[in-house]
Amino acid sequence: MRHAIFRTPITELFGIRHPIVCGGLVWLADARYVAAVVNAGGMGFITASTYPDPGRFREELQLAKELTKGASFGVNFGISQRSGVEDKFDKHRKIVCEEGIRFIETSGSSPAAILPQLHEAGIKVMHKAPTVRYGETAAKLGVDAVCIIGAESAGHPGMIMVGTMVQAALAPQRIKVPLVVGGGIGTGAQLAAIILMGGDAALMGSRMLVASEIPAHPSYKCRIVKGDGTDSKVVMHTFNHNHRVMDNESSRAVAKLERELVYDFGQYEPHVSGTIVRDAYTSGDLSRGMIDYGQGVVFANEVMSVEAIFDQILDEAVAAVATFKSRLLIGSNLS
Repeated sequence: MRHAIFRTPITELFGIRHPIVCGGLVWLADARYVAAVVNAGGMGFITASTYPDPGRFREELQLAKELTKGASFGVNFGISQRSGVEDKFDKHRKIVCEEGIRFIETSGSSPAAILPQLHEAGIKVMHKAPTVRYGETAAKLGVDAVCIIGAESAGHPGMIMVGTMVQAALAPQRIKVPLVVGGGIGTGAQLAAIILMGGDAALMGSRMLVASEIPAHPSYKCRIVKGDGTDSKVVMHTFNHNHRVMDNESSRAVAKLERELVYDFGQYEPHVSGTIVRDAYTSGDLSRGMIDYGQGVVFANEVMSVEAIFDQILDEAVAAVATFKSRLLIGSNLS
């Protein structure tokens, strides 16, 4: 593990060595991957929705605790208004408290309803938002940190679709809690730029999909390595639920339904069911399913361990800072 290079409010909040956060990845952010992130000096989040069975969820948390030798890691809760989701969350929340988990990443809808419960249990909450405006709202609610993701992000980048470069510069002006920035991030130069703009850490998702600890079929990782980020599609505009995914048979079929102004969700269901994606990760058949796929895959050009990815990014960040310093005209008359 590299020695600490940066100290920011996020490294202090999470008690981590490096300002690198790896958000929850549905079906992929399991105990082994998250433990690898933590052991490399970052913060990772096990995705609760991957484990609908409470007993299985508890087992995964206990495995992560064993693999990290007691170091803290987090859990991701996707907040939804769908029927039954609240009950499932309540069961998982109780397990999180019983297992002594200290950090939660929330995403999706507002965390207002669950924030008091989590804070009462002594849990720190980072809310992930698709725009600075929503991030400001979350900060006013009292979350402990905010993550802003740009339009380049895989998964659900929101409906407004503002790019990361703009949001990374604007967010520090508006949000006065520890701040993470994500969306298309995959190099050390970007990490250094986020900190120079006033952010406190980078969030990476797509860049990490080639980590050797990611539990996915080799064919999937090969596809990521070959991808350049332009081979993604944003679909599900029809339902006000933008989804950036891999260009495959399913995403093209969904795009066609949207062009034809089809509003019957039943016609989308064969393409968007989450279990199809789970099976794709296992089988390596990537032709079907809404497979999250961000523009940051352009930087994921080799399968390597989480620690090796972190080392590369940190070395690049140091080089970027050195380049920046070499170009400063300190003492010159800039008038």
